[in-house]
Amino acid sequence: MTIEEVLSAEETQIFDRKSIHIDPKALAIPIIAFANADGGTVAIGISDKTRRVEGIDDETGKVNELLRVPFDFCVPTVKAEVEKVPCTDFKGRANHVLLMHVEPSMEVHANQADEVFMRVGDKSKKLSFDERMQLMYDKGERFFEDKPVPDADIDDIDMNFVKAYIDKVGYSKSPMEYLLENKGFAKEKNHSFQVSTAAILLFGKNPQLYFPRARVRFIRYEGIRECVGAQMNVIKDVIFEGNILNMLTKAISYLDTQIKEKTYLGADGLFVTEEEYPKFVRQEIIVNAITHRDYSIRGTDIQIKMFDDRIVVESPGRLPGLVKAGNIRHTHFSRNPKIAEFLRDYNFVKEYGEGVDRMCRELEAAGLQSPEYRLNAFMLQATIRNRLASEGKAVFEAENHGLVREKPLFEEKNHGLVREKPLFEANNDGFANEKSMPEQKAQLLEIVINAVEDKTISSTIAGNVKEVLETFAFDQIFGRKEIKSALHYGDYRAGSTIEIMHQLELIEPVKGHGKGKYRIKCKRFSFYNLNRLP
Repeated sequence: MTIEEVLSAEETQIFDRKSIHIDPKALAIPIIAFANADGGTVAIGISDKTRRVEGIDDETGKVNELLRVPFDFCVPTVKAEVEKVPCTDFKGRANHVLLMHVEPSMEVHANQADEVFMRVGDKSKKLSFDERMQLMYDKGERFFEDKPVPDADIDDIDMNFVKAYIDKVGYSKSPMEYLLENKGFAKEKNHSFQVSTAAILLFGKNPQLYFPRARVRFIRYEGIRECVGAQMNVIKDVIFEGNILNMLTKAISYLDTQIKEKTYLGADGLFVTEEEYPKFVRQEIIVNAITHRDYSIRGTDIQIKMFDDRIVVESPGRLPGLVKAGNIRHTHFSRNPKIAEFLRDYNFVKEYGEGVDRMCRELEAAGLQSPEYRLNAFMLQATIRNRLASEGKAVFEAENHGLVREKPLFEEKNHGLVREKPLFEANNDGFANEKSMPEQKAQLLEIVINAVEDKTISSTIAGNVKEVLETFAFDQIFGRKEIKSALHYGDYRAGSTIEIMHQLELIEPVKGHGKGKYRIKCKRFSFYNLNRLP
């Protein structure tokens, strides 16, 4: 990075600025937060409040003290690299700024007070005990599948199923010996047995007795949208339970019955049958969900949602370890290694790390789009699209088959979003063409509506975003303070609204007006139908 880039960059998930006068204990916090999240860079020698360039050249003792922070104030040590960037300080002298590049870590790091921080947006968030445990599960320092199941006993294990498994893998001892001597499936303690989560999920007679939502739900929708209430378009809703192997095989078999096939005469005179989705792809997307879901999240199940143009598989849990949406094709990390190894013995998991790459290759060979991965709250969504989506064809013609709404998305009193006053006032706000303003804001609100329909955001959040778009003109600069003052929001509500608007690319950061300042994006759009707007 150049000094110009350092000064102009906003503080984000992967970037922070700190004064040379920062206390070493305080510097440890963003370093730990970066290491526990996605990594990042700390620029030292610039005031994080005023962006005044202080430099580091006259503070040799202080610099050496700060360079020891990843070693002396982080437990365990954080791996970081340093770089000096030439600059001119606020006194006009040639100087340097220190960049400390922190790599994402497979370990959970804490400070000397045993506090764990994680980078969330532009803040270093202190984790609660439960959040810390979840981070340890995600990074593989601890595995939830190893956790003993309270009240479960050896009688909950299907010994005949264990026998079938050990016969398959060539284990010569008894099922009980296998459980006690391998992978911590069972432990004898005080004349009773402790049974692990993995043992219940893999070999249990009734895993749902202890993990009610450890199941797979298949939902088939008519059309390309997920509608609710009077417009509900669910045409199939099936739940699969049992141990992991039975649940997986039943879910895959049932999905096979829902796949469309096209048969035609090939160039060689033989009939060719093409399936809507390659068999390996639709199997692998379910295998991945069951293998890598976060079983510590008990409030929801794995859901396979089938639409006319795509299949979406939703699995509880974030991407584990260092796996990110951008590197998932070539990076492997197993949240549940014992479950993964078990499924490998049944040839569902071929080679570790092969699955997503092969999915991409098979979809490409079939002329289809690569799978899409997206994190929605605590659910990982994996989407594969068929040729209908790839060719961009409309699913519904002029008639709506009873599924398309004939009324606005938000009715006048829906969710309290619509005001009595007109959607946009007819003031100029400094723009030469008054008519262009509502047209442009209509386009921005169209983005918000789509996000509600896709369940990316709730209607409540959409109402907050709409109020900000209505309140501030395109040339107005605003941040949390201005939103709180104009709309009487609390700090959290104002901050979360800004974050959502930034994610939806409705606003853009503004330089030179202090930290966290934005303006509404101003573009020229075609006119949109306003009766769909909240």
